[in-house]
Amino acid sequence: MQAPATERGLYRGFPAVHTVHIKYAQWVAVSAELFLSTTDSTPMYQQIVDQITAKVMAGDWKPGQALPSIRELASASRVSVITVKRAYADLMLAGIIVTRHGMGSFVAESSDLPNDLLRAEFTQHFDAMLACAARLGITRHEIRQLLDDEQADPTPDTSGGSTP
Repeated sequence: MQAPATERGLYRGFPAVHTVHIKYAQWVAVSAELFLSTTDSTPMYQQIVDQITAKVMAGDWKPGQALPSIRELASASRVSVITVKRAYADLMLAGIIVTRHGMGSFVAESSDLPNDLLRAEFTQHFDAMLACAARLGITRHEIRQLLDDEQADPTPDTSGGSTP
């Protein structure tokens, strides 16, 4: 005797409960990790870009890991499909994700991706530090001296920076 259509899964021989459970578990595992704030001044697409980039940099999302579809993430996050599409486009341009036609989006398969992202972030902060130093009139020699002093100190600074 064959089970009614409502009890059959999408694939013959698998009950619907298992099919739904597997899909739901896969969806929750990825999309539940993004927390978007409507009160933050950062645009929603940028919040998505920043959080996915942070997950990849930290190694939480491994190369080749599937991302939720644009529609799934938009629905789960309660944002427009266009917003998620823009975030994914920015992530593709940055080389953080790849999109395979008909298969979806995945974390890029570069083994150096987390290090590359960390180096890019370091460079961005370093450039900002140099710009700030220029505005303060700090010379390159003084900057080198500050760096040498920091490297000579054997105790790691946990306060978030140097104290004058």
